[in-house]
Amino acid sequence: MRYNDSIDVLKGIGEKTKKAFQRIGIETIQDLLEHYPRGYEEFGMPVCISQITEGDTVTIEASLVKSPSSKKVRNLQILNAEVRDHTGTLSVTWFNMPYLMNKLRMGSRYLFRGKVKVKYGRLVMEQPKIYFNKDEYYRLLKVLQPIYPLTEGITNNLIIKAVRQIHNELQFAKDYIPKKIAREYSLMDRTKALKEIHFPKDRASMIKARERLVFDEFFLYSLALRRLKSSKDFSKTEYPMRIKPECDDLIKNLPYSLTSAQLSAWEDVKKDLTSDRIMNRLIQGDVGSGKTILAVLALLMAAKNGYQACLMVPTEVLAKQHYKSLCGLLTNYGVSICLLTGSMTAKEKRDAYDLIKNHMVDVVVGTHALIQEKVVYDNLALVITDEQHRFGVRQREELMTKGGKPHVLVMSATPIPRTLALILYGDLDISVIDELPAQRLPIKNCVVGTDYRPAAYRFIEKQVAMGRQAYVICPMVEENELIEAENVIDYTQQLKEALPAHIKVEYLHGKMKAKEKNDIMERFAQGDIQVLVSTTVVEVGVNVPNATVMMVENAERFGLAQLHQLRGRVGRGEHQSYCIFVCGTQSREAKERLEILNKSNDGFYIAEEDLKLRGPGDLFGIRQSGDLEFKLGNIYTDAAILKIAAEAARKITDEEAQEIFEENPFLEDKILYQRSSTL
Repeated sequence: MRYNDSIDVLKGIGEKTKKAFQRIGIETIQDLLEHYPRGYEEFGMPVCISQITEGDTVTIEASLVKSPSSKKVRNLQILNAEVRDHTGTLSVTWFNMPYLMNKLRMGSRYLFRGKVKVKYGRLVMEQPKIYFNKDEYYRLLKVLQPIYPLTEGITNNLIIKAVRQIHNELQFAKDYIPKKIAREYSLMDRTKALKEIHFPKDRASMIKARERLVFDEFFLYSLALRRLKSSKDFSKTEYPMRIKPECDDLIKNLPYSLTSAQLSAWEDVKKDLTSDRIMNRLIQGDVGSGKTILAVLALLMAAKNGYQACLMVPTEVLAKQHYKSLCGLLTNYGVSICLLTGSMTAKEKRDAYDLIKNHMVDVVVGTHALIQEKVVYDNLALVITDEQHRFGVRQREELMTKGGKPHVLVMSATPIPRTLALILYGDLDISVIDELPAQRLPIKNCVVGTDYRPAAYRFIEKQVAMGRQAYVICPMVEENELIEAENVIDYTQQLKEALPAHIKVEYLHGKMKAKEKNDIMERFAQGDIQVLVSTTVVEVGVNVPNATVMMVENAERFGLAQLHQLRGRVGRGEHQSYCIFVCGTQSREAKERLEILNKSNDGFYIAEEDLKLRGPGDLFGIRQSGDLEFKLGNIYTDAAILKIAAEAARKITDEEAQEIFEENPFLEDKILYQRSSTL
């Protein structure tokens, strides 16, 4: 078995299963080995029924009190039974498992493992796994069981069997790290790390394995970024510019004054555009700090110098919002603008292509459609990407090649500490906007327990009555028996029942089709939907100044920096805004973390505190989306490894780096093309 063999060489993987794996980007043995667990389940000793509380996932040892009964509800076969131990009784329910009727015996004792809920005032364990053999269960005690990201047609058990088969037949895993680096930093052997990350013998081994694999990701990224920077042509720009009075006029006529941080960043951009060198600059600013107006000024300057410029954003809704805003700000200065998105009709796209090719428009705003092959620009002098962390390095590069050697301005709303930003965006100069406009009302925050929900719902109802809108964020799309967290689909129904019928409540999540997501986002932006229940897909991509409430369920499951990003969805208009962080645990540490958000609206301070508080890899939280999303590494929780890996990469010569990428011809593109999968 070889690293680049197709996964269908494995037993049990036929054509249908192979296609299911391809949907989540798994085509080769290497892809499957690098499909890491998203968490682990650790089995404990059985507990007494009297000790169980709602929400627990536990194992009990009990016997059937009476024979199971079966009933059919629509297409669902429901099996109900009652079990008892020496401390009490418990109802158990299975769905679409009728064969258990013949396997379960009255009076026999079994081990049942599952999640406990309260239904009709009684504790119920739903869909428990049954262990008919005690020895089978006790062998699993204290063993970390991998839990994988799945898709339709792929089960957790299927992945476990496939990965075990690989480990049995593949003796050595490909190692990209030079031996001298592995020795100097005392790294676990990569082959061993790949075994321990999937099937760790204990928690300590799993953490060491993870550290090694995260190091690999950050090390190779640093090397690839260094090569990219060294390959760039820093010769004279092909698009020299002069300062234009229209820019000063636009600043003077704005209904607000630019902050000193905005003015400082604008000076950086002006110097770059009027120098004889190509601009490669990142504007890093907190949520609501006013980065967009700097993009507008740069677009105006390029257009008035006779060039074309484009602005690429991550969602169609945001593209349309920017298009409308740019038309309002720039058409008075004789700047023509067009929109280009993937959902436009073929005729609309052809018309846009003609306008762009013939320079009948100065500014083009759109989504990934801007980098399609059919788009031909004329004198494209400036490329701007908004919400930089939603685009990979390679996507940014593709847009740059559309104009030969244009100036590049990228913007990020994620307050990454400067030490990390210098590593992650090593090919860019950085300007930081670290103050908010004076007219922004500070968001009022509160951290509450789940018992506060009724009061929160009443507050949302009052805000809607005043003509406002609200977001409710849940960490999951659907219910998962292994994770205690609110999910979007069930929560939406719960909220519809809790709020008056005239309040329109809808949900949004990343698994929906692009057209569905755009429709929901647009209806929310237009005010047709009053309450939007969503996963973190709303972290970027829509600007709704009328939204004044952000309620985050299971807030303890997110990084502070991401919670701050979510909070930035409100506080964008003239009305007072509020953020309610609902903590679903009694953990003192979780509450202390959330208190940082309660006391501060400063994203850079929060990001630094996040680094201090989160341990070496928060393995069991919901993955933090955005930024540069690596397979395993997280730039916040693994900041220490990121710094060490970047330091190690600096010790490698250009020749050694060249050798690594020549031996693995697709590795560099694979590293630099990664982007967030949460949209």
